[in-house]
Amino acid sequence: MASVQLIGNATDGYQLTVDGVPFFVKGVGLEFGQLASLKEAGGNAFRTWRVDNGTRDAIDILDEAEALGLKVCMGLDIARERHGFDYDDAKAVAAQNDQMMIDVMRLKGHPALLMWGLGNELNLRATNNAVWDAIEDLASRIKEVDPNHPVTTMLAGIDKPTVTAIAERAPSLDFLSFQIYGEIDRLPEILNSAGYDGPYQITEWGPTGHWESPETSWQRPFEPSSTQKASDISRRYQEVILADSKRCLGAYLFLWGQKQERTPTWYGVFLASGERTESVDVMEHAWTGEWPTHRAPQIQSLRLNNACAPDDVIGKVNDLLQANVDIKYTDHCTVSWRVREEVPLDLQSDGGDFEPTPPTVASNLDTQNTAFEFSLSAPGHYRLFCQVDTPHQSSAVANIPFSIDSAPTWRQKFLHLFRRKLV
Repeated sequence: MASVQLIGNATDGYQLTVDGVPFFVKGVGLEFGQLASLKEAGGNAFRTWRVDNGTRDAIDILDEAEALGLKVCMGLDIARERHGFDYDDAKAVAAQNDQMMIDVMRLKGHPALLMWGLGNELNLRATNNAVWDAIEDLASRIKEVDPNHPVTTMLAGIDKPTVTAIAERAPSLDFLSFQIYGEIDRLPEILNSAGYDGPYQITEWGPTGHWESPETSWQRPFEPSSTQKASDISRRYQEVILADSKRCLGAYLFLWGQKQERTPTWYGVFLASGERTESVDVMEHAWTGEWPTHRAPQIQSLRLNNACAPDDVIGKVNDLLQANVDIKYTDHCTVSWRVREEVPLDLQSDGGDFEPTPPTVASNLDTQNTAFEFSLSAPGHYRLFCQVDTPHQSSAVANIPFSIDSAPTWRQKFLHLFRRKLV
């Protein structure tokens, strides 16, 4: 069993140590997969959101992490108020914490364990501060049986009321963990406004979030291309995360894998088919000082009907639409085009919950065509995706939302012509 300790003070700075050796978290969010690629890229740790995801148990993932020399911030999946859990129900809280302690006792001696993460974004759309009483009870119980691993909780954003409530109600937490995306560019200012001057880690960060991005006039967000994401991630790591050498204990990029959240490509640095994007390359360079032998491609621009984000693109039913992509890559590559429906508004996820992947309604796959023409026969909101693949399991992706309006009726056409004649 490794001994992980938080040492230091506000004057000299804080750091984690593993068996007495300084340990800065070079981490990612990784849901029970892609461990070998993390090690290859130079990472040293990852976080989970739960002990058992229904596919792999925590012991299995810890054993693989140990074999690769990786450490694990083990998540304990604590119920959220926004999902209906009542933190005024003392019996339910006690039962939940008792269940968490069963896993703590089972896993606390594993040499790959780095720390405990109590819950995920328990503050998101929550109003009952009794949740922090429950966290204090669990944290104090964990520290009593396991003094060798720090205990933290993962917060959505950073705000003064939450920071104050935790300081008052959950003093057994060793430090706070924050999840922040586009606003990470203002991290020092936000921490100061929240009144938090202790050690911290960033347990989710990466591209600008969908809720922070510009939108179409019909309220669909514009997703940055994989090229823009890689640029933002590289800058944020160097200029924000590494810049706070006194208080930041490290960070976990979200997501070292793939998931559907507004689109299938927004947060994952890998695609569903396994290809890596440029964000993996920039993190490998940040962690090791070296670039991979074969760099991922870049998309310079994606245009639909000669428009690009953040311009609105609106067509009519059965209109011919044309897309063009500009690529920066020196090796053979293929281009795939897909048009998907947008996720229905009532099925959009909240706080990273499950969201269905919308269907493809038009495509032209595995071509070398940097242009794509298509038409759609039904009105609605859609999104055009372009994917550029190399022979080296790397890809670039970009997309643009657009709307298809109904074709005018015979009466509408007649009235339009009649009004023109009157003019």
